[in-house]
Amino acid sequence: MIDMNEVHSATETLAQAFEEYKSVNDQRLGDIERKGSADVLVGEKLDRMDNDMNKLQDDVSNVKTAMRRPGKSIDLALPEEDNGYKSAFMSYVTKGLEQDVSVFQTKEMSVLADQQGGYMAPGEMAERIVTRQFDTTPMRQIATVMSVSSEAVEMLRDTDEAEAQWVSELGTREDTDQGEIGRIRIPVHELHAQPKATQKLLDDAIINVEEWLVSRVSGKFSRRENTAFMTGDGIGQPRGLLSYSTAATSDDDRNWGVLEHVATGADGAFSSSDGADVLITLMNKLKAGYLPKAHWLMPRSVVDVVRKFKESSTDAYIWQPSLQAGNPATLLGYPVVLAEDMPAISSGSFSAAFGNFEEGYTIVDRIGMRVLRDPYTSAPFVKFRCSKRVGGDVVNFDAIKLLNFATA
Repeated sequence: MIDMNEVHSATETLAQAFEEYKSVNDQRLGDIERKGSADVLVGEKLDRMDNDMNKLQDDVSNVKTAMRRPGKSIDLALPEEDNGYKSAFMSYVTKGLEQDVSVFQTKEMSVLADQQGGYMAPGEMAERIVTRQFDTTPMRQIATVMSVSSEAVEMLRDTDEAEAQWVSELGTREDTDQGEIGRIRIPVHELHAQPKATQKLLDDAIINVEEWLVSRVSGKFSRRENTAFMTGDGIGQPRGLLSYSTAATSDDDRNWGVLEHVATGADGAFSSSDGADVLITLMNKLKAGYLPKAHWLMPRSVVDVVRKFKESSTDAYIWQPSLQAGNPATLLGYPVVLAEDMPAISSGSFSAAFGNFEEGYTIVDRIGMRVLRDPYTSAPFVKFRCSKRVGGDVVNFDAIKLLNFATA
């Protein structure tokens, strides 16, 4: 059980550290204003403080995550028939005994087997894998996530508003633009992992085999998904939001399928004169209807930079740490989600995004995960071929804006 004193201590330490950070950064900014450059030692101190701030923020987040997790006393038991399948499935995993698990195919549960071999993981087990990915995959926290039983999901897109006209009582009613309806299709792609263990380890009563299998597979799947949702090309994998072309044009003038970007005004850097201003500009490019659920998405290295920025008219710091349970750090009042699969700042990079990712990006999960036990090809190890199907794509190109670290 989490001690509330621990929560208070973590947030209080973070708040004090940020006050000290602001004081040192104010000294740096004062040196630049008076002398045209900052003291090298002050810059090095800030770099060390950035690392400390990141660790403290992680500590606070870990405490809050632990508070939200269910306790061990919560009953997660499946219905009686599912419990029977789970027991049979674990016998298959640990001993390779197929006869028990195969019995369930005759009880109108043929979906549990796959034509390519192997058996579906029990519902609770598969759900736990998805939950762990939710904790570690940034896009799963903020995008729309759908579960389907087919090879793809299709949805309509209404991207052109129907026209209307004022007309007098006796005026001529002319035909108006009827709008445009299109179709979006997101296919699912296979993602697989092959953890392995010796039979001796599987026989060890101390080892929780289910827990081991879940943790190994979820870690592998999570890392692959992180990358695909950012940079995947859509060929045999989800299509990432950074794979699309961009333009510095407004929503009304830009073709569908192209994301809008705002340039920082400096190649591979923020402009030295208006670092905060370009973030405000990017934020203001998003239509008002998307703002209530908007988030910032950026790697930690970009957070270390924007943490130093002040809003020019108020002289207030635009980044604020997370000090309340359930609330992430904010930038200009909007939550910041860390995405380490976004590129670090470099020439022409797209290293930050702002938008309503729930509206803008959709992740599709094919229901079920297949597990095939293979005791032969890697003997004396037992290999578990685990696979699932996942898709993802941008579905609304007005709902996401990118920051381009370029002159124009």
